[in-house]
Amino acid sequence: MQTLPEPLPVLAAAATRFTTPCGGAPDGLVWHRWGPAAGTPIILFHGGSGSWRHWARTIPVLAETRPVYAPDLPGLGLSAMPADPAGPEEAAAALLEGIPRLLDGPFHLCGFSFGAMISGLVAAGVGAQLRSLTLIGAASLGTPRQPVALTKLREKSGGDRVDAHRANLRAIMLHRPDSIDAAALAIQEWNTVHARLRSRGFATSTRLRDALPRIQAPVQAIWGARDQVAYPALDARIGALHAARPDVPVTVLPDTGHWAAYEAPDAVNALLGDFIARHDAESRPRLS
Repeated sequence: MQTLPEPLPVLAAAATRFTTPCGGAPDGLVWHRWGPAAGTPIILFHGGSGSWRHWARTIPVLAETRPVYAPDLPGLGLSAMPADPAGPEEAAAALLEGIPRLLDGPFHLCGFSFGAMISGLVAAGVGAQLRSLTLIGAASLGTPRQPVALTKLREKSGGDRVDAHRANLRAIMLHRPDSIDAAALAIQEWNTVHARLRSRGFATSTRLRDALPRIQAPVQAIWGARDQVAYPALDARIGALHAARPDVPVTVLPDTGHWAAYEAPDAVNALLGDFIARHDAESRPRLS
């Protein structure tokens, strides 16, 4: 695998690293933790072809008041591939094995895109230990996924490769051109080079929809109004979500694309912070 410079060196240096089993490797799942020892932790699951760096503008805010854990999901970032057949269930199983090794008390969970589906599977498996679940840019609700044409990166280098990343971010991740800054481009390059698990094909499944009724915790959902993956059928996704869990509050952020936590960080951080604070438990889990 190509060696690339860390796109978020300050945030990466501030993290404590842990590993748990994945795909037969005892240290195959890579986790990072930020923030104080006290407080109910939150775990963040990034999107497809991504890494914990999808949360570049969320981690520093949440870590001011509570422990923040962000793994590289199985087959992405620095984590090993999950067990065969290397699908969402196997990825979720590795996470469900790892969480009790890091935490023995309540926690909050937030998942973005592919990570929203995985967070639903994990949330259904942990029961009352989960205090809240936030879904951002969720799919896997049994609704169609708009086809998105991406620019091929193979054989591209230098400025041509940067231009291809810019086009792809605009096509699938960020709505406003001015949101595609140097950090977003560097994160996209790092994530793309390290991605092995192909998650795109799972987006039209019903995995998240099927998991929602089994989740005991309160759930909220956030979408960008111009989410490239859902647009122009976002209403169908919201309808499918409410058919499974009528109690879920939904927020649609204007002028925002799929990667809402990057493009509208103030709004996402406020929604996430308010929701988890509302559902915080008094107990304080032991942290590894």
